[in-house]
Amino acid sequence: MSPTSSADENPARPFTVCREDEPLPASLHGAVAAIGNFDGVHRGHRILAEAVRETAGAAGRPSIVLTFEPHPRAYFAPQLPLFRLTGPGAKEIVFRRLGLDGLVVRRFDAELAGTGARDFVRRLLKEDLGLSGVVIGHDFHFGRGREGTPALLADLCREAGLACRIIPPVSLPAEAEPVSSSAIRAALARGDVARANALLGYRWFVQGVVGHGDKRGRTLGYPTANIALPDCGLAHGIYAVRVRLPDGRPRPGVASYGRRPTFDDGAPLLEVNLFDFAGDLYGRALDVEFAAFIRGEERFASAEALIARMDIDAAEARALLEADRTPSMLEGGSPVPGGRELG
Repeated sequence: MSPTSSADENPARPFTVCREDEPLPASLHGAVAAIGNFDGVHRGHRILAEAVRETAGAAGRPSIVLTFEPHPRAYFAPQLPLFRLTGPGAKEIVFRRLGLDGLVVRRFDAELAGTGARDFVRRLLKEDLGLSGVVIGHDFHFGRGREGTPALLADLCREAGLACRIIPPVSLPAEAEPVSSSAIRAALARGDVARANALLGYRWFVQGVVGHGDKRGRTLGYPTANIALPDCGLAHGIYAVRVRLPDGRPRPGVASYGRRPTFDDGAPLLEVNLFDFAGDLYGRALDVEFAAFIRGEERFASAEALIARMDIDAAEARALLEADRTPSMLEGGSPVPGGRELG
């Protein structure tokens, strides 16, 4: 169990993370919980976060999120790639910024997968976690074989003495299609960062540790921090990015994600060039936000042709970042506004 706080929070209300089988601390007893996988923590998910705060506040209860690891899809089909928009560490960052009291992560294993809908409510939600209420999305399913529907959850919660609130679909203004993690993945797969960020309500970001590469960027005049992103479905190409360094400072840059067709056509790699930066980042964890797509990955006839294009990419990235006003989940200040601000 790890109570944590940051400059974005009220220090009198630390954000508590309970992982695996850790019991909830007394400060979270009787909490109201938003339940789901929350991949992306998009605008629809943030409506759930707002609803949890409202419901919990009205009852004088703590507000938390209940999610599961590994992702159920990864549990049932581990051999298939899964493009996760938001890993466990990123979820902690986002939910901390949304003004909740805590995050509870429970292990998705054979026991949980085989738990029936009634036992899911009675044993997990009421007895193990001691919740007083739950908030779910309109498409939430739970229990063995996904037998539990929102309507069934409402009935079972009523039997167990828990409040239950179901949130209808959330769409962007003038759009009929609900905001969804699938739509965000599809946007990123075609390089449409602007669309993905609009659905999220903030800049999509990834986390990773800087590894050693072939040092080719130094010879090209563009040294890079190289990060492997397993099962990432992002379109190969060049992006304007912002990077949070280990000391918390944001830094603008330009990044390439792809196979480097001019040189080796190797495994996909994120290569980030930080503007006006000199330092050793090997082995350090970085958060990389994607602000804009510049162009697709290309094969160049020579290193000189590539350098000339990289000069253009860097200049374009600087201009795009200067104009970008998309909210950040990584930079300091007040918590990012909730999903109701959809304009």
